[in-house]
Amino acid sequence: MTRIRMSLFTSLDGYTSTTGLSLENPMGEDWGRLTEAYIATRTMQERFGETNGTGTTGIEDSYAAAFFEGVGAEIMGATMFGLTAYPGDPDWKGWWGERPPFGTPVYVLTHTAPRPPIPMEGGTTFHFRSGSIEDVLAEATDAAGGLDVRVGGGVGTARDFLRAGLVDELHLLMAPVVLGRGTRLWDDLPSLDLTHKVTTEVAESGTIHVTFRR
Repeated sequence: MTRIRMSLFTSLDGYTSTTGLSLENPMGEDWGRLTEAYIATRTMQERFGETNGTGTTGIEDSYAAAFFEGVGAEIMGATMFGLTAYPGDPDWKGWWGERPPFGTPVYVLTHTAPRPPIPMEGGTTFHFRSGSIEDVLAEATDAAGGLDVRVGGGVGTARDFLRAGLVDELHLLMAPVVLGRGTRLWDDLPSLDLTHKVTTEVAESGTIHVTFRR
């Protein structure tokens, strides 16, 4: 049975994207502070091109490995893909180089005219859709072929799916930092703990892994 999964980074005070967005910092000036421990894992290092066995292991790496398991399609917002940073560049193919780490069909949500599909190395093909999130989810679910659909960022896309009650499993990575600025994840959202079972685990880095499962 296909499940809708999501993983998000947040600070201890609930911020999941920060100020100072630019081409050098497309997710905000503090993004590195939120993701440092996760990106340092062996799994993520291998996914982003390191092949010499570097990277941390342990609890953090086990979550990083699980992130890629059983996923048949991906949905992400225009900001995560980079359409807002490069709105007029027809050759823009995302931040991940010629071999993105997804390996599945990826559906990019956009309010502008959809672009032609972009096939990439390693099995990733980017598709651009301007329909409702429910319609795009239905298409992604069909493409997943019984595997799970993973919903990525940015925070606006994540909040839309959470507000609509479409997320079966949310993995929240709470970095041990206090940002005090940016966009808060939970403002005006329903209490997910009332509809989902909550479990927590603290990694060696101090990151708190909070999992909500329907």
